Amino acid sequence: MRFEAWKQKVRQLKCEIHAVCLAMRDPRTPWYGRVLAAIIVGYAFSPIDLIPDAIPILGYLDDLVLLPLGILLLIKLIPSEVMKECRAKAAGPASGRQPKNWIAGFIIIVIWVGLTAAGAFLFIGYFE
Repeated sequence: MRFEAWKQKVRQLKCEIHAVCLAMRDPRTPWYGRVLAAIIVGYAFSPIDLIPDAIPILGYLDDLVLLPLGILLLIKLIPSEVMKECRAKAAGPASGRQPKNWIAGFIIIVIWVGLTAAGAFLFIGYFE
């Protein structure tokens, strides 16, 4: 696949995530769809990844696999007319800015700090 085709796929994924964000706020979306949408949008707009992008291959694998799979599942849970309207809004001219989810970023930081602390305690306990 050419580089331009990949760029187009990334743009399309960003637009789809923005549409999911809009669908999450729509009252016609069922509660279980909203919960899954909140998880997906929180992760997608989080400034910090669960697996940092600096780690070769694995860093991008979570974004390239988890987000599309989550969106595919979510599309089945959200009514089609809601998704159609939200996609139209997301593709519109006012959709240039996408929000950052600092709460999700904070949660991911807490997970990383907890894992680091647990690893340090295990490492220190190993040598005692």
